[in-house]
Amino acid sequence: MRSLLGREIREDELPAAFLLHGEEGVLARELIREIRSALSSGGAEGPLLERFDPVQTPWRDILDVARTMPFSFSPWRLLVVDIEDSEDQDLRTADSKLLTEYLASPTGRTLLIVTVPGKVRKASSLSRAFAAAPKGTAAVIEMKKPDADDLRDGAKGLLAGLGKTAGRGVIDRFVEIAAGDFQRMANEIDQVAAYVGDGKAIEAADVDALIPRVKEPENWALYNAMESGDTAKALRVVAAEFADGAAPPLVLGMIGGFLKRLVMAKSLLREGKDRREVFREMRGRPEFFEAVDAISARDLVRLLEELQAADLKIKSSDVNGRTLLESFLAFYGRVRKGRRATSPGRGRSARPGG
Repeated sequence: MRSLLGREIREDELPAAFLLHGEEGVLARELIREIRSALSSGGAEGPLLERFDPVQTPWRDILDVARTMPFSFSPWRLLVVDIEDSEDQDLRTADSKLLTEYLASPTGRTLLIVTVPGKVRKASSLSRAFAAAPKGTAAVIEMKKPDADDLRDGAKGLLAGLGKTAGRGVIDRFVEIAAGDFQRMANEIDQVAAYVGDGKAIEAADVDALIPRVKEPENWALYNAMESGDTAKALRVVAAEFADGAAPPLVLGMIGGFLKRLVMAKSLLREGKDRREVFREMRGRPEFFEAVDAISARDLVRLLEELQAADLKIKSSDVNGRTLLESFLAFYGRVRKGRRATSPGRGRSARPGG
């Protein structure tokens, strides 16, 4: 299957280490998921995955773990080092030397993956250590927001892996749903494939049966409330939607539509487009751009991850979808206002029920 690497993942072609950087942190996590899935053979135990924060665990200890053969039945293991602050790309001299030495002679069947938010600096000691590695040993990849063609290729690969087929219109529907998120697209394709069952072809009606289309004009009241961070108003809008018989996936789609607009505006601004041009293209109110400025790229990724988690819970359990979405809106409101916010998933569980 074609992956975020742009090709099929083959264990005999994998480097010993990856340095993943860029604003699209969700894509780094998706690539790690893809690699782990590709390295899971048949019913065998999947690769052991360990995560490290170099602020909490020194590089010396991380690399000691990398050099030690694992006590595991899995033939592969993934060691993920998440650098939370882009300033931490500059390792201490001793740590940089240890990393350079490890990359010169890495442990077999051990994949070291380092993630960095934002751009990696070529002059940083972390970048230099990867650049000094023998050819084919280490790869540096910028996780860019995928375009429509990337998403179409990804959808085709996912469908082929499930033994399903779909026409261009259905694939474009998955691309629309994805909103630039490979993981979300994979989740939706899995859901629809399960719905189709033994049938090979996926039709537009199958997609719409599980993922209702959202009529854009109905969203503006909620969009306006989210733009200004008016949680009370947002809750009143969704309460009215539920009173009118809206199902939780429909309301979730409305919320996701707003976050997609934030992602799009941030992407356009990051590409250097003039704010007035972006304003015209997005047809937003001044409050919309206040939200764009107020919510950092990292917080936006966090919001998208929380909404994705809510989506999965609603579709795969008997969780109360309304309660879950109301908790998410309260969480969003705190992020929008710049307050310290605890993810809704870390609080009390939503009560069971419709």
